[in-house]
Amino acid sequence: MADRLRHFRQLAVRLGLRRFARANDGAAAVEFAFVAIPFLLLVFGIIELGLIFLVSMTLENAMVTVDRRIRTGELKSATAQEFTTAVCGQMSWLEAGCSEAITLDVRVLPSFVNAKDLKRPTNGATCFDTGGPSSIMLVRGYYKWPLISPLMQQAMAGPSGDREVTFAAVFVNEPYSDKPEPIKCT
Repeated sequence: MADRLRHFRQLAVRLGLRRFARANDGAAAVEFAFVAIPFLLLVFGIIELGLIFLVSMTLENAMVTVDRRIRTGELKSATAQEFTTAVCGQMSWLEAGCSEAITLDVRVLPSFVNAKDLKRPTNGATCFDTGGPSSIMLVRGYYKWPLISPLMQQAMAGPSGDREVTFAAVFVNEPYSDKPEPIKCT
């Protein structure tokens, strides 16, 4: 009798394991568990990359709009703070933290050839010179956008963990007067 009981237990174990191996009731849940983390990382990465492009387009549109005011001489006597306020005013959805996150550099170039040799201003060594009539202008904006996801920080961020979004424009001021202006920044 004991042998028979042992035989039935072994048979039940074998049948149960086989039945468990053939069961596919939770297959979708297990497959989703394998795919969920990479899928969610991909979705959050796409969302964050989309936000970076949105910040880039917002910066570009704000700078182009305010650059036009330099080109026409409207901001001829403006200060750097007034220019920053004007740019941040055009960046409506980013306006709250804009003045701390943005760095602006406005300078007169002696010629168009010099535009390619200029490096990014470091340690706050920016310039604000709106030039005069017919001046060749270089206007640059740098916006620090904080990245949220750790993988995007490793792939795209600088040492501070932020992604720097940049914009630059080179243009000639309109001849809005006959009086030339001296170059303030070299």
